[in-house]
Amino acid sequence: MKKILLLGSGELGKEFVISAKRLGCHVVACDSYTGAPAMQVADESEVFSMLDAAKLREAVERHQPDLIVPEIEAIRTEVLVEMEKEGRNVVPSARAVNMTMNRDRIRDLAVDLGVRTARFAYAESAEQLMGEAKAIGFPVVIKPVMSSSGKGQSVAQTADDIQNSWEYACAGMRGDRQRVIVEEFIKFDYEITLLTVKQKNGPTLFCDPIGHVQERGDYQYSWQPQPMIDKFRQDAETMAKAVTDDLGGVGIFGVEFFVTKDEVIFSELSPRPHDTGMVTLVSQNLSEFDLHARAILGLPIPNITVTEGASAVVLAAKDGVSPTYTGVEAAMAEPDVDVRIFGKPTTRPYRRMAVVLAKGENAVERARAAAAKIKVVTKGI
Repeated sequence: MKKILLLGSGELGKEFVISAKRLGCHVVACDSYTGAPAMQVADESEVFSMLDAAKLREAVERHQPDLIVPEIEAIRTEVLVEMEKEGRNVVPSARAVNMTMNRDRIRDLAVDLGVRTARFAYAESAEQLMGEAKAIGFPVVIKPVMSSSGKGQSVAQTADDIQNSWEYACAGMRGDRQRVIVEEFIKFDYEITLLTVKQKNGPTLFCDPIGHVQERGDYQYSWQPQPMIDKFRQDAETMAKAVTDDLGGVGIFGVEFFVTKDEVIFSELSPRPHDTGMVTLVSQNLSEFDLHARAILGLPIPNITVTEGASAVVLAAKDGVSPTYTGVEAAMAEPDVDVRIFGKPTTRPYRRMAVVLAKGENAVERARAAAAKIKVVTKGI
């Protein structure tokens, strides 16, 4: 039995814990608040900030895990680099986690590898942001170099939007780096997540592309498979393999691309299961969480099969505590529709609280319609 220290315990962590437990693992789920989703299904839990180097090291020393598995970006990753040098096993690798914690590092790596990206620059003040945005040309997309789930991301249509975009990015930053990335606005036909699986004893595997739609920089619904012409799919796989080979390690990577009428453009990468990949809970024989668990445990992945499926999120509308849900029965009355409630103890505007899954024909429309029936009801704070 392998002991896993899970750093971050949100909804993705919860599904990963379920997959790992099915394979006999003992999981210690860590997060900054009590009652996080993954804690509800793990063997043990710890509450501390992943950015606190001393507490992070203390947790590792106390539990002596076989595997350290990050689920969030906001981690004192230099501690993981040190621990890997000391012989700890960090998933997928300490270098991968350290490089992808910040958008600037992974974007610079992609450029060094010759991977096609949008034109971009960095800024550490509103004044610098204005200059870089003008050089690139409006509209531009502005994001904190470290955040998650679209926090702090906006589109500046003109110079008049820059101050608000800077302030919004600063409010959505994680960690202790006040820096943003500003990039050209790509007029894409669609965007995809290419789940890329690095194995210990086998070739790199690719799941069928996942299409998705975002609002406020956060995904709202996704579907699999997203049709692509062969050349574009091959281009995406080539770029994903180049970047993940350089990062090293084993496990699943969520690699995002923009697809225009002419080309495929690298966007971002996460060295862990991806939120858009929750669709795989219904669309694949092995979900992204099953694949992550098998890969890091060195277990074989003989095949990945796909059927048409979709996911749609259920969002909270306001700040609150002790959420309850209405409309779940109506949503689940639809054929081939399932609901996964994450179990988060508090709400805030636009926080993901559940996901609706549908499979078969017209899966996207049915998932979105079912999700619209579910409302999050909370007590005020």
